[in-house]
Amino acid sequence: MAQFLRQKLGPMLLRPSAAVQPKQIPKRTFSSSAQHEDAEETVKWRNITILGYIGCTLLGAYTLIGGEHHNEERPEYSYLRIRNKEFPWGPDGLFEYKDEHH
Repeated sequence: MAQFLRQKLGPMLLRPSAAVQPKQIPKRTFSSSAQHEDAEETVKWRNITILGYIGCTLLGAYTLIGGEHHNEERPEYSYLRIRNKEFPWGPDGLFEYKDEHH
């Protein structure tokens, strides 16, 4: 019995009625300019990004190419580096740079 009802009533239930279906699909016109604005924003931010890359590259090049930083010479005071006994590892301190003019 249930199968008989499904066979007879099924197509009627699945077929939408003419009153429910609209005759024409309305066109959405209120968002038609969004694509144009999105394209403009994309181009704007692409250009800003490119200018940022160029600016950072130029700043990095200017920083790296700039003059070399030279350390100031230390004053030769008589009380500096006084050693009464030689260290086992040589004339220089353990954590100092090797001094070539000893």
